[in-house]
Amino acid sequence: MSLTDDEAHLKDLGYSQELSRRMSAFSNFAMAFSVICILAGGITSLPLGLSSVGGAAIGFGWPFSCFFSVCVALAMGQVASAFPTAGGLYHWAAILGGKAWGWLTAWFNLAGLITVLSAINVGVYLFAVGALDAYGVKPDPLVQTLVVLAITFSQALLNHLGIRITSFLIDCSGYLILAVTVLLVGSLLYYAPSHDVMRLFTFTNYSGPAGGGVWPASSNLAYVFFLGLLLPAYTITGFDASAHTAEETMGASVAVPKAIVFAVISSSFFAWIMLAAIVMAIPDMPTGVAKGFTVFFYTLNSVLPHWVAMLLYLGIVVAQYLCGLATITSSSRMVYAFARDGGLPLSSKLRQVSPRYLTPVHAIWTVALLSVGFAVYTPVYSTITVVCTIFLYISYVMPIALGLWAYQRSWTKMGPWDIGAWFRVVAALAVLGCCGLVYIGVQPPNELALKIIIGSLTVTAVIWFGHERYRFQGPPVLGNKPPDERA
Repeated sequence: MSLTDDEAHLKDLGYSQELSRRMSAFSNFAMAFSVICILAGGITSLPLGLSSVGGAAIGFGWPFSCFFSVCVALAMGQVASAFPTAGGLYHWAAILGGKAWGWLTAWFNLAGLITVLSAINVGVYLFAVGALDAYGVKPDPLVQTLVVLAITFSQALLNHLGIRITSFLIDCSGYLILAVTVLLVGSLLYYAPSHDVMRLFTFTNYSGPAGGGVWPASSNLAYVFFLGLLLPAYTITGFDASAHTAEETMGASVAVPKAIVFAVISSSFFAWIMLAAIVMAIPDMPTGVAKGFTVFFYTLNSVLPHWVAMLLYLGIVVAQYLCGLATITSSSRMVYAFARDGGLPLSSKLRQVSPRYLTPVHAIWTVALLSVGFAVYTPVYSTITVVCTIFLYISYVMPIALGLWAYQRSWTKMGPWDIGAWFRVVAALAVLGCCGLVYIGVQPPNELALKIIIGSLTVTAVIWFGHERYRFQGPPVLGNKPPDERA
């Protein structure tokens, strides 16, 4: 598809080309692959799995959860091919279900993107502190806030300066993630004194003190197993980044769905291999799992030569930083797209694109500031990860569920990337998986997640029925004019 075809398709959906369409198909894939970043969620959240049922959380739990993530990706790709716009999730929900569903999807997606950015950058700080623990570096709340602020500011600045530099760094991030993963797996297989494969298929209840207090003690092994599914669920998120940058991608109606699906499948596979290697290399399983959130550092420091461990730590920190960089890109495009249709306070400002850099600069800095604010309000890493995971998957599944209902009814024109009748199957499985995730995610010790979700639903309902349903008109494809043309 040529650049002219992309712009013509976008015009049919009611928008003109404002952003710089410079991203290749590979760059779009690298965007999703970098936001997923198995070296971020997969490593920093490893104890969420190990401290549930041990190695079985990887051997059995990982592929079980990732199966549902692949279903979400396949269904999302089907919709993305038909409607390749920035902030796609909101746009899809509005087209398939009406402006109210679009508005609700937008707010959940924005909440998920902002909180996941907080989780990533807090994770960068905590990982760096863990890597430097041998040098006497310890976590400090004030230092954490200042470091997260500095990290987020630099990521926002790079995004401000244009998609060309951001796209280049994100392309590098994709290669870096693969290189560090291969080096990590190879080093562990080479230096570890033994490799107990059966650990991956052995269920052991590590809840309570046995797992470093990551999860409350429970005698119900099935319940503990399901808690461990939060590890793959949190890790395999952020693949909507491909959709959010659709208006900057060449051949978007084919490149975007391919990027979404391939990013999820490849991330799931490589992360499974990586985590399996870590589990098999742990010198002593009960001792390692009892370390809680420091089990990864215990393993590498015990097994690898110091210089190899430090090289890996450096590569992982850089990959996690670039993950946050890509997340700001994705999040700011969602803000820009929603503001373009008048869905946000100060929409006229948030939709503005820099004439020099062709980036939505106000949206970029707004996302950055809100993510830092959430990190200060909710500094507990596990709660941040649960909240962002639930918000994101709800926003993923809402347009998919609406698409399932509208498929071959009101929605009859598919895009060039089409999985046919399989859409109904994968869409139904995606909705089922999301319902299970929400239930698991609000269990102790993450009761605060339930309060945040209920509070968010209450606030959005009050705002919608009290004001927004009269003011917000939805995307122009519904027959509405853009906000700057409305009376």
